[in-house]
Amino acid sequence: MPNPNPPKPTPLADQPFKEFAQACTERVNQELDRLLPASAQLPRRLHEAMRYATFNGGKRVRPLLVYATGLALSGPLERLDRPACAVELIHSYSLVHDDLPAMDDDDLRRGKPTCHRAFDEATAILVGDALQSLAFELLSSDPQLPAERQLAMVRLLARASGSHGMAGGQALDIGAVGHAMSLPELETMHIHKTGALIRASVRLGALSAGASETRQQALDRYAKAVGLAFQVQDDILDVTAETEVLGKTRGKDQAANKPTYTSLLGLEGAREKAAELVEESLDALECFGSEADHLRHLARYVVERQS
Repeated sequence: MPNPNPPKPTPLADQPFKEFAQACTERVNQELDRLLPASAQLPRRLHEAMRYATFNGGKRVRPLLVYATGLALSGPLERLDRPACAVELIHSYSLVHDDLPAMDDDDLRRGKPTCHRAFDEATAILVGDALQSLAFELLSSDPQLPAERQLAMVRLLARASGSHGMAGGQALDIGAVGHAMSLPELETMHIHKTGALIRASVRLGALSAGASETRQQALDRYAKAVGLAFQVQDDILDVTAETEVLGKTRGKDQAANKPTYTSLLGLEGAREKAAELVEESLDALECFGSEADHLRHLARYVVERQS
């Protein structure tokens, strides 16, 4: 006989981190599945490729940051769905374009053929264009948010994606191949290339929840440190992880003579740098209590991950 008074599920914000991360990943995947065009819808090949690029085993770190930030500020969960999807679509588009022969020329992404290998280069370019456009469409038509907040989010994500953010960082990365860089120059490049979208994820969560300026500044300091820590760990994994675990070709940056944290600091120096950045991110959250524990777990996760 069914229990007439079943226990209520634990609120997402109060779940242990592992369960929280799994629930958020499932939630954003369901939303992305609902919001992306169906593969059977014309043009079929493009829509199939958009889904291939989006549902290819990503860790969903950026959506997790959106959810963890918004919930730390007691924001309604429904307001976080569209921003979480939008930032993941931008991230997915950037990976498709990064993998193209004109950029990093990669054959593997997350252990699977890259989009231009699974389909073709022209389709991959269009996939990136379409995913980027869809991200801004989602933000600008979010029924959960007033128009002025939609506009603020569009502006924020656009700047983080463009020449002052991710695209600019990629341009600096291309220009750095074969050239020596100082540590400040390397950090500037990665504040843009990797860090801009991670910072945008946190700031989108804060905007969704209507955070105060003081808390937004603290969260931005946290996100800046986490973004750099994420890149340091990427550079460490490029040296230490096997291709099968990493999901992409091991040693690609070293083979391309790209400046990295490991090439500048050595492997142990890079590990120390990652640990320092995690401590910096945790210090930025001192004005928060236990409601920000998922953000603290995420900061540690980015330097403990193995892929």
